[in-house]
Amino acid sequence: MKILAIDTSTEACSAALYVEDDASGSNVTSRYQLAPREHSRLILKMIDDLISEAGLSVSALDAIAFGCGPGSFMGLRIAAGVVQGIAFAHDIPVIPVSTLKATAQCAYEEAGSQHVLAAIDARMGEVYWAAYSLKDNHWALHGEETVISPDKISLSDLPAESWVGAGTGWASYQDRLLKAANCPLPTILIDCFPSAEAIVKLAVDDFRSGNTVTAAEAVPVYIRNDVAKKPKPVKL
Repeated sequence: MKILAIDTSTEACSAALYVEDDASGSNVTSRYQLAPREHSRLILKMIDDLISEAGLSVSALDAIAFGCGPGSFMGLRIAAGVVQGIAFAHDIPVIPVSTLKATAQCAYEEAGSQHVLAAIDARMGEVYWAAYSLKDNHWALHGEETVISPDKISLSDLPAESWVGAGTGWASYQDRLLKAANCPLPTILIDCFPSAEAIVKLAVDDFRSGNTVTAAEAVPVYIRNDVAKKPKPVKL
């Protein structure tokens, strides 16, 4: 199994390659850089480097995954355009992965957190928000992913667990989120960005379960409804 993943949804730009075979088991290699507004310049080189170092061709990939959103509108369009270009050109299925779920996965890998309040800064005084719990090695979403004012967050409907805050939304609105949550959080990971490495690990299960889409269906999930422009595929 060979799956490539990319993410350009936040200030971080990343790519990861998952390779699994009977002889050597599984391995993930990745590239990651905090580089606001440089994603279009960096992402193709990251992909080329990973594919070349693995001694593969793009056509050998079984699937390509991407952080489909929510996040930066421009960043999501860049990722969707790159993924569509590769998928169309090589007839490869696509695996869209929530960036909020990827944030939860990053929090788990960084701090062992199994109950994560993921918040990505949505600008305009709002955050993209989701509550995820890890159960039987799968992330379960409580309620739905949404865009919301930090002051309107409520944890009253969530199970009484040791929740952890993660994501750029906590860096921007920590005081307001804590006040609205009205409960102490033992850990807040403000530098927890969704990454391609987290995305590719989540994508493996989706691929095995057949949860893929076509290139034409590989579109961003903005959550906000005031964005209509479709991404243009990038030719590779």
